Amino acid sequence: MMFEKRGTVRSILNPSTSLRVNLSLILFTLTALLLDPISALADSSLPAFAEFSRSVQNGQKDTLRGVYVEDTLALPVVQQPSGKAGYVSNNDGKATQFGMASQYGNVGLLAHNHLAGKFFSQLAIGQQVRLVYGDGRVEYFTITEILKYQALQPNSPYSAFKDLDKDETLSAGQMFKRAYVGDRRVTFQTCIEADGQLSWGRLFVIAMPSDTSQSGR
Repeated sequence: MMFEKRGTVRSILNPSTSLRVNLSLILFTLTALLLDPISALADSSLPAFAEFSRSVQNGQKDTLRGVYVEDTLALPVVQQPSGKAGYVSNNDGKATQFGMASQYGNVGLLAHNHLAGKFFSQLAIGQQVRLVYGDGRVEYFTITEILKYQALQPNSPYSAFKDLDKDETLSAGQMFKRAYVGDRRVTFQTCIEADGQLSWGRLFVIAMPSDTSQSGR
């Protein structure tokens, strides 16, 4: 992959926070979802939420272990290895938690579009998202926004991105801010395939906290 160039640039975040985003890591993640296709396992009926929740728990209260959206997906979640911001699981049945999003108090979930990411494109505004932690705690969100972008230079990690719903073009840093920085949220990210290119675009599905109380149900 094309990530030899390194460098840190000031992100387009609130100046008062003096936050910086390592652009090379952002770009790595934006392109890391593009690997040679691997045959996905056949879809199967989703388990009931209680069954799924029990299956992913490991007793670690602060570790995200699963994500569940009724009638759409039930995925165990794995974390990125330390120092590997571009890591995305090649397991068809798992999502990967994006470590850089956690630095801003948010949850990013990554998956290849030919593997578990294929379910991300089936998500819809209004659906409830349940995050399951290792101790059985459940955090509830509601999908509020779906963002789609075309990579203007699909084979370049430094590509700008055109919003498919607005007449707007964003840099990689601006797109990161739009998807991952701000109020508490969950962001699903995968690539959009079009015109025979797996890397044609990017899909972000954003869910905000719902009013449902946290519980182990």
